[in-house]
Amino acid sequence: MIAPLQPGSDDPRLILREEELDGGLELILLAEASLWAAVDAVLETEALGLGRSHWRAAFLLRRRPGIGVQDLSKLTSLSKQAASRTLSDLEKAGLVERVSGDLDGRRRPAALTAEGVAFEQRTAERLRALLARAYRTGGLDGVAGTRRILAALAGSRQGVGPGRRMPT
Repeated sequence: MIAPLQPGSDDPRLILREEELDGGLELILLAEASLWAAVDAVLETEALGLGRSHWRAAFLLRRRPGIGVQDLSKLTSLSKQAASRTLSDLEKAGLVERVSGDLDGRRRPAALTAEGVAFEQRTAERLRALLARAYRTGGLDGVAGTRRILAALAGSRQGVGPGRRMPT
């Protein structure tokens, strides 16, 4: 009998061919396009003139309050300049507040305002509905498996931000 795998360990029995891996990459890219189309549809109804990077930053700020330019850059792969511009745009729109850091006045952690939370929620609501429908299609086992796969892909980015630790 094969011993059950410990959480987080690799399954040595799993051997995937290049075609299977390419199929997985294709599905990830198509799923990403579907999610961004939903984001774009909501953003088009907003009169703020903000784009995907703005919503993504707002979402991450809701989940990780207090992140700043450096953390946003690490989480999103935006350059520090682009992350700074994104946060500045959100601040100008009244969606984000930034204050000088406690230990370093140059660091300016950001947090969503009430308007920022509402902006983020309007888009996230549609995405949660898409994800819930997809999870129901995958079934109970599919949800846990999908989360493990996505967590493995996210890697060390999961631990970025104030008070964040890598999941065990």
